[in-house]
Amino acid sequence: MATKVLIIAGGLTHERDVSVRSGRRVANILTQIGYEVRISDVDASLAKAIESFSPDVVWPLVHGSIGEDGSLQSFLESVGIPFVGSSSVQAMLASNKPTAKALLGSAGLATPGWVTLPQAIFRQLGASHVLSALEGSVSFPVVIKPTDGGSALGISTAQDAKALRRAMVDAFAYGQRLMVEQRIDGRDVAVSVVDLWDGPVALPPVEVSTDRGRYDYDARYTTDETEYFVPARLSDELLADLQAAAVEAHTTLGLRDLSRMDFVVDDEGTCWFIDANVAPGMTDTSLLPQAADAVEDSSFAQLCADIVDFVAGGRDVHSVEYVIDDEGTGVILDDEEGVAVIIDEATAE
Repeated sequence: MATKVLIIAGGLTHERDVSVRSGRRVANILTQIGYEVRISDVDASLAKAIESFSPDVVWPLVHGSIGEDGSLQSFLESVGIPFVGSSSVQAMLASNKPTAKALLGSAGLATPGWVTLPQAIFRQLGASHVLSALEGSVSFPVVIKPTDGGSALGISTAQDAKALRRAMVDAFAYGQRLMVEQRIDGRDVAVSVVDLWDGPVALPPVEVSTDRGRYDYDARYTTDETEYFVPARLSDELLADLQAAAVEAHTTLGLRDLSRMDFVVDDEGTCWFIDANVAPGMTDTSLLPQAADAVEDSSFAQLCADIVDFVAGGRDVHSVEYVIDDEGTGVILDDEEGVAVIIDEATAE
């Protein structure tokens, strides 16, 4: 009997279109291989689909919002169905950009400096006062982005204080909290990690080059002006450094099955961690599929099958748990090695 796979795609997020495209592509691949596949949106039909279809595996491909912040994962955990991707707690951690940066910075990875600003601070202290204080404490250029979400939505670069103010207004349209991060000039490189029977393994790094000047939403999905290089146009040593950093990030954050880590490599050869993705895109222009197709004697289609088979067969991997104690300190507990990382929650914010 064919393994039954329920793919969840869509959702009421800013990235709905990308999610639907990812879901359809994976569904088509798995169907051609011989799996029994259905697709469900994130609405009232989902619970009915789970009950009527009785899937062996659920593959959530909802990007942004509830698809990556642990909410959908928490629901799937509550109904006890094996699903592709990280647990609810680890998804919540990794999808929050400041928290992920704080954890990985504590683990020794290079990451640009940043400050986090909740929208509530602007309302209570006054936007003009907050902006004046911020403008005196940052060095331009800076990147402004929502703390959650993906596909580069709400992200922009500011070269001066006036542009910073406009960019912050735009970013708040995508969330209640934003991050102002030091901009690093260099090559944009994404490294996907596959974590199956042999443990976490980094795929070939993918370099992204666009005439738009930044890898924003349009550059990712709606333009022909973006070029991809697999592997990235870097030395073998730097490629190995990137792969090692991606595996370190994946492991430190306690992720499982698959992830994608985004870096900028500067002219000095420093690999700067930028972002972690727990539900990477699977469209024709997405980076993980391109990396998978570049692996010798393998393909993205084969990887999709391997992921489903691995999850359907039951995982045998050690868990990592994150808790916040009464004093507001975040602790990652490793069930084999004890405490792995301790951070102050305020620092992560």
